[in-house]
Amino acid sequence: MTTPSAATPSTAPGTGHGRTPPAGASRGRGSLGPVGLVLAGGISVQFGGALAVTLMPRAGALGVVTLRLLVAALVLMVLCRPRLRGHSRADWGTVIVFGIAMAAMNGLFYQSVARIPLGPAVTLEVLGPLTLSVLASRRAVNLVWAALALAGVFLLGGGGFGSLDPLGVAFALGAGVMWAAYILFSARTGRRFPQADGLALAMAVAAVLFLPLGVIESGTKLIDPTTLALGAAVALLSSVLPYTLELLALRRLPASTFAILMSLEPALAATAGFLILDQALSATEAAAIALVIGASMGAVRTQVGRGRAKGPAAAS
Repeated sequence: MTTPSAATPSTAPGTGHGRTPPAGASRGRGSLGPVGLVLAGGISVQFGGALAVTLMPRAGALGVVTLRLLVAALVLMVLCRPRLRGHSRADWGTVIVFGIAMAAMNGLFYQSVARIPLGPAVTLEVLGPLTLSVLASRRAVNLVWAALALAGVFLLGGGGFGSLDPLGVAFALGAGVMWAAYILFSARTGRRFPQADGLALAMAVAAVLFLPLGVIESGTKLIDPTTLALGAAVALLSSVLPYTLELLALRRLPASTFAILMSLEPALAATAGFLILDQALSATEAAAIALVIGASMGAVRTQVGRGRAKGPAAAS
């Protein structure tokens, strides 16, 4: 994704009020730092997803999403206390679309994992970010990493998904499309709003949109103390922490590299499924994990090398 023309090197988000950071700090935070944020967010969201699967019998898929979005919105609004005044119509439009994408991504994904296992669901969902990586990339080598990650994704799915519930597959693919939209609008929101203010506002939009669906499906089950406690844990692990980390990362990481890093999600989901849901890994799945990790490492090395190559020119 192209950075807006107003975001010049001296005024881009993350560099302070027009101050250019030291060259060494720019390289460190601009390449390896965001990668660490993305990985930490991925680990959190997949373990939160596994916990959500255990909560579905109590609250239903739509109920779990409602609790996740509501709790996350409340936490972020209290912590960030975003300003409601002083934003342009374009700013609000970006936040609203970001919130819609977030609500749709969560709703479709949880409808999917209610019908098919967590690993295959994430495997299908990640096709959205992988497609984005191909469309957004401007370097031929990134196409190679994307192809390698895509091979790993299909290998993790056992070479095909014909034995899965067709509706579950459709929901997972739809969630992948919304995930790609989430990546784009998360980056745009991060550039338009300070800190995590835009994320808090978008989360509130998503929660308001989804609340009627959760109430219709789950009713009073949503206010059961145990359900509320588990829903809060899911919200923190699956929304508050990972979305905040990813928003911060997308301020300094190209969308193409971020999207390829998302190919790690099936591996993280398989690990979470093994540890929490007792879903064992086969040799084929282990090989698939190696492929997606290799693709992600290649994407990171390409981005780090590109940043270092630009360093001397930027300093001159």
